[in-house]
Amino acid sequence: MAPSADRSSGPQNGADELVRASAADLARRLTAGEVTSEDVVRAHLDRIAAVDGAPGDGRGVAAYLHVSGEEALATARDVDARRAAGEQLHALAGVPVAVKDVVVTRGTPTTAGSKILEGWVPPYDATLVERLRVAGMPVLGKTNMDEFAMGSSTEHSAYGPTRNPWDTSRTPGGSGGGSAAAVAAFEAPLAVGTDTGGSIRQPAAVTGSVGVKPTYGGISRYGLIAMASSLDQAGPCARSVLDAALLHEVMGGHDPRDATSLPDPVGPLAEAARSRDVRGMRVGVVRELTGEGFSAEVMASFRSAVDLLADAGAEVVEVSCPTFAHALDAYYLVMPSEASSNLARFDGMRFGLRVEPSEGPVTAERVMAATRGAGFGPEVKRRIILGTYALSAGYYDAYYGSAQKVRTLVQRDFAAAHEQADVLVSPTAPTTAFPLGSRLDDPLAMYAADIATIPANLAGVPGMSLPSGLAADGLPVGFQVMAPARADERLYRLGGALEALLEDRWGGPLLASAPALDTVPARPEVATA
Repeated sequence: MAPSADRSSGPQNGADELVRASAADLARRLTAGEVTSEDVVRAHLDRIAAVDGAPGDGRGVAAYLHVSGEEALATARDVDARRAAGEQLHALAGVPVAVKDVVVTRGTPTTAGSKILEGWVPPYDATLVERLRVAGMPVLGKTNMDEFAMGSSTEHSAYGPTRNPWDTSRTPGGSGGGSAAAVAAFEAPLAVGTDTGGSIRQPAAVTGSVGVKPTYGGISRYGLIAMASSLDQAGPCARSVLDAALLHEVMGGHDPRDATSLPDPVGPLAEAARSRDVRGMRVGVVRELTGEGFSAEVMASFRSAVDLLADAGAEVVEVSCPTFAHALDAYYLVMPSEASSNLARFDGMRFGLRVEPSEGPVTAERVMAATRGAGFGPEVKRRIILGTYALSAGYYDAYYGSAQKVRTLVQRDFAAAHEQADVLVSPTAPTTAFPLGSRLDDPLAMYAADIATIPANLAGVPGMSLPSGLAADGLPVGFQVMAPARADERLYRLGGALEALLEDRWGGPLLASAPALDTVPARPEVATA
């Protein structure tokens, strides 16, 4: 369903116009001297103060855990001074960005949404943050997330849930709901997310934004707090396909500090997004990701978008990937197993929270038990228990080993499907955003939100979600594109073309029809002076 014309936000002026502008448009205007980076950053900080609130206060979007107002303004002023002096700057210099709280940032608190890291200030930057800083992009702050990226709704944050800008009684998806909500609520033009089983794409789908999981290894994982090392991948969150491509180009490329980093150059992603040409492109509709479990409205929106691609000259075929039906099961053995291993470092000894037993001897084992019991939330504990069991003697081959075999079969299904199609497509999520609290007592229903996104993580291939319309409940529907490993430019080529076709139909971007947010009391830490 297309957005209704009477809900469009209409022309905007002043600061409101700046926060609603695309990153590409802001970059152009900054380069032309039409606006300063300080003006752009101030506008976004004012927007955050007006609509964000804070996790746990029950009002506003609550996209941010920490807002770095003074730091962002200092970076903006530096960029403005360098530009005024005639220095050649990166195209995105002065365009602000938000960063998911699982990515370490020097001098800025990084908690991974967990009490066990509350107050931890890293002494170094993740590689992708270094690249943002080198490009001159002011970092607005750290966005909320499910604890250690374990969740599909951002309700498992230890600091309170983020809310969907389209309807604050609904989830913004997870684990990266904070980054997606910040972009969709016009609190940042760009944001960084991470995707282990869909944590960029699923939030993008339910907030009407664009999210991309690059090929595994395409963006350095150095400085990401690991959950599942063979699955985690950072990527861009944006309001347009071109904006996502521009951010992807900044962050991507080889990093010698990451042993899994690909040696390949990033490639001309923005050029692919601008091409808007799908003539002769073979588009494969995945049979196993379009059937039972997907709502009728989601499927109607998906089919309508596929028809647009066919009308634009794409060759649409149906492909079958039989083992995708088992991907969810395999993922929930591989991911908890790796998480159990990675989270063993949080032991109360080296960094983060330390809790000593209230009585009895203070031993390493008892300190570790008390610290992890107090510092980890229920979802993290659930997955650690599952993963430890799957890796235990006598069960390794039956569970973890078998799941890795299914993973190989999923990779083979992708390879076979790509012999018939250049890209594969499906709905991103089976439903629109569900109400906050509705799945907290049903973990299996929560996990099912990622049923369409998980195969790409198991195979290490790139995936994108972009909006395909609104359902009858007025909430966005996401359209997923997947490509072979190292062929990320295909996502941007098809995504840019489909986005243009849909906006021609709608008369503008989907987010222009998002309902206005009520203002909430200003966050005290948002510095705009």
